[in-house]
Amino acid sequence: MAGLIKREDVDAVRERARIDEIVGSYVTLKTAGVGSMKGLCPFHDERTPSFHVRPQVGRWHCFGCNEGGDVISFVQKIDGLGFTEAVEHLAQRVGIQLRYEEGGGPRRSEEPGKRQRIIEANRSAAQFYAEQLFSPGATVAREFLAQRSFDRAAAETFGVGYAPQGWSSLLTYLRSKGFSEAELLAAGLVSQGNRGVYDRFRGRLIWPIRDVTGEVIGFGARRLFDDDQGPKYLNTPETAVYKKSQVLYGLDLAKREIAKTKRVVVVEGYTDVMAAHLSGVGTAVATCGTAFGSDHVRVVRRLVGDTSAGSGVQLAGGGSTGGEIIFTFDGDAAGQKAAMRAFAEDQRFYAQTFVAVEKSGMDPCELRLARGPEAVRALVDSRQPLFEFVIRTTLASFDLGTAEGRVGALRAAAPAVASIRDSALKPEYTRMLAGWLGMDGETVRRAVASAQHAGQRAAHSAGERPGRPDAEQARHAAPSREPYPAERAPGAFSRPDRTDPVARLEREVLEAVLQHPGSVPPEFDELGADAFSVPAWRAVHEAIRAAGGVGTTSDPAQWVARVLEEASAPVAGIVNELAVAPLPEDRESAVEDYVRGVVRSLVEMQYTRRIANLRSALQRTDMESDPEGYQALFAELLGLEAQRRELRALDQGD
Repeated sequence: MAGLIKREDVDAVRERARIDEIVGSYVTLKTAGVGSMKGLCPFHDERTPSFHVRPQVGRWHCFGCNEGGDVISFVQKIDGLGFTEAVEHLAQRVGIQLRYEEGGGPRRSEEPGKRQRIIEANRSAAQFYAEQLFSPGATVAREFLAQRSFDRAAAETFGVGYAPQGWSSLLTYLRSKGFSEAELLAAGLVSQGNRGVYDRFRGRLIWPIRDVTGEVIGFGARRLFDDDQGPKYLNTPETAVYKKSQVLYGLDLAKREIAKTKRVVVVEGYTDVMAAHLSGVGTAVATCGTAFGSDHVRVVRRLVGDTSAGSGVQLAGGGSTGGEIIFTFDGDAAGQKAAMRAFAEDQRFYAQTFVAVEKSGMDPCELRLARGPEAVRALVDSRQPLFEFVIRTTLASFDLGTAEGRVGALRAAAPAVASIRDSALKPEYTRMLAGWLGMDGETVRRAVASAQHAGQRAAHSAGERPGRPDAEQARHAAPSREPYPAERAPGAFSRPDRTDPVARLEREVLEAVLQHPGSVPPEFDELGADAFSVPAWRAVHEAIRAAGGVGTTSDPAQWVARVLEEASAPVAGIVNELAVAPLPEDRESAVEDYVRGVVRSLVEMQYTRRIANLRSALQRTDMESDPEGYQALFAELLGLEAQRRELRALDQGD
């Protein structure tokens, strides 16, 4: 596991990676006022742009779906990366060499630059294979694709290539590009034999396997010739960049659609991914020579935003209120076995899992060829909940027409129902199981309860803690620092009234202070703790005061970062939104005057409030019985009125 990256290096990445350039590579941004840009949100469907980026602050926020953050969080969300992975990706992009805390770091055993050289070698190899696909010697490879209705455009979209039959075609090519044998061995592109190194892939159709950022990290190769004694499919071996248990083929092409739809369709092979995408199922991915496992679960959960328990409610017969993971399996015994393996992983998901089975046994590639793209889409749409599929598959092996068969089926299916962790789903499936068996509900309920107790006893004897999510789940279930709109701030924050002129002024002041600290007049830092009447805005003001006040820096990015450090989790979301929000004044020549004017309006309002309170106190104070108290109040009142006059004079002078 990666260690902690040094704080100063993370800060350097944030500063060097321009948020408008990074976001602009995914979203078309247009100018939206002074220092502001906007475009269509990549995280939800919309027709009117509500996604805003403020480069000088280094923050983004969507006022439609209320997501927001900095350049690192954007890459995390758009590419489905963890924090460390996102920082490493950005560091590579902007040319920063990262340092890790003592004992940490993902690749301390490797020579400096080794990982990057592997990536570069794979990139060159992918180009070589793609060019070879259209060479005279690749006729068999092209025929293979044509027989499955994949044309040249499809091959180019997925980067499909061909490895020549010779023993050193790729080796010779990559040597000419300056790569050493040691580097090619480390990348898994060549193998070591008694007579030296030779191409790992020969006479095979090649699919480049890319990570979520689009970098080629390995290859999958299919046998084409009868005299090839190797396996039907051969993949890159484990390398510093290719870990098959963590890789999903097609993820680089599917990630945006997955993030938007909160749906992942897991198919079984490279051609199935191609067929699904070409049929309009743009969320299809596949494992690479291994079963779908816990590491794949973590990748998928990041992409669908599956971070908290109860994110969706699975409905019998299909449908879900949250994210969906849909497995496509053949209708044969092997497909059913694969579904049972997926069921074992289901409890790691908080999104809901489904199965789409083609009853005649065709995979998506065969289905597209035989019945067209609409049949592939129909297959996915015909999904059924994984729980239901597993239970019904279990029941299918018993003769439910006999008492013995029904009892046997109940004993076999009860543990599956008992393993369901969702407290709302378990009784529902218990009732459904009773109906499928034609048995009374109480008998089935007791059988499920007995199976659950047996499972807990087994878990206890194995040293596990039954009924609790594993450590990975617990981390994902923990509260996150996701931003939210201030108007919907949870907890103690009331919903500010948009028609309230005071609440509107307070918000505009905070927007101006966060976005243009260098233009804020010194009177702002003199405001007291009671200057803001709206609880949400008061919380932001407290974070500003805790950061040392606006007079400590004029750099917007550093200033907002400092305020965020002082803000609690819910308040951080409000700060992010205010730091990106469009200002009422969008003329560059007038922004400084606008900032001073709105801040001084709030300061004057506080003076007026305090003056009103003092006059009220004077009316309640008896000058004869308490002359000193009366005189003190009167002097304070005169001082405040003088300060208010001076403030108004400043505005007139400006």
